[in-house]
Parts: sequence; structure tokens; C-alpha cells
Amino acid sequence: MECRRAQKERTERVVASGVTTAQPVAFAANGLEGRYATALYDLAAEQRQLDTVLDEGAALARLIDESAPLRTVLADRRLDIKVSSAAVLAVLEAQGFGQLLRNFVGVVAENRRLPVLRRVLSALDALAIARRGEVVAEVVSVAPLSSEQRAQLQVRLAEAGYSRITIRERVDSSLLGGLVVRVGAKLYDASLKTRLFRLHYAMKGAA
Repeated sequence: MECRRAQKERTERVVASGVTTAQPVAFAANGLEGRYATALYDLAAEQRQLDTVLDEGAALARLIDESAPLRTVLADRRLDIKVSSAAVLAVLEAQGFGQLLRNFVGVVAENRRLPVLRRVLSALDALAIARRGEVVAEVVSVAPLSSEQRAQLQVRLAEAGYSRITIRERVDSSLLGGLVVRVGAKLYDASLKTRLFRLHYAMKGAA
């Protein structure tokens, strides 16, 4: 209980002050989510649990994305804070999440910030990538990439000058085929959907 209280006080100080430790300009998750993410990152680093917390943060983000009932509990501001907090923490404990992350989510709940928890986890991921000096490539494909396709993509990105890069994958069946890759502000669209769209207008213009 004392550990939970100390973590709550520290998190509130960081979030309220807006003061964060030095970090690369690449970290763009500012505002409330960024401050919560920074508080968790720094606390995990101090307690030598950073890798564990980052892995658990990614796992919790996936759990939220895949569970409609959990998203409902997080987003419903009409629920009593004790009820929503108990429900979320029960899920985390049942799923085997560690004490540090559970304490942090408890602080977020007490501060009535559960609706932004998913964005905090995204900010945590972005902060970790920025502090490692990496760049994120967002890859959208019609089906999950195979190991060979992923390796080929990494080679192509390295040839384009992105040697330290983290690939984030997403499936979108509407693409029909091919890939869409976004690195920062640059978009490389090689999807079949876009090719057909361009062909349609090219033929329309030639008619």
C-alpha cells in the first residue's frame, strides 16, 4: 500500500508539473498522455523493470484493442470510479500483469483518466522508441507479413537509410494486395487498391 501511495504521489507530481526528463525531439506524445507515459517510463527505469513494463504495456494495449467489454469499462465515465478501477485491476491481475503496471493503472483510475489509458500506452511505446533513437515504420498489408516478407522489408528500409527502425504492422483487407508503408511524414503506397484507383482515373482521362 505504501508503494502504491508513493507511486501515486510521484505520478501526480510529474503530470501536474508537466516536467519531463530530457528526450529526443522524435518523441511527439506531448500533453497529458505524454506526461503519464514519462512518469511510468522513468519509474520503471529506476526500479530496473523497464523491459518488463514496456512488454506489459504493449500487451495491455493489445488486450484493450481486442476486448470490447474492457474498452467499454475504460470509456464509460458514468461508472463509479471504484467499480471501474476494481474491474480493470481484476482483469490485469487475472492476465498476470506485474505489480508496477497494476499500481500505475490504479493511479490512472483514481485520477479518473481511464478513458485515455490506451493513448498513454501508445505514448509509452513512442517514448521508448524515441529514447532508443529508432524510427517507426507503420506497415499496412492485406494479410500478416511472413518472416521472409518482413526481412525483405527491413532490407529495403535499410537501403533507404533507415537502419534503426521499428516496424509496426496492421492488417487491412480493403487494400486487396500490396503494402502501405509510412515512415514519419513519408508515405509509400504500393497497394493494389491505390494502383487500381490510379488506373481508373488514368483511363477516365484518356477516354
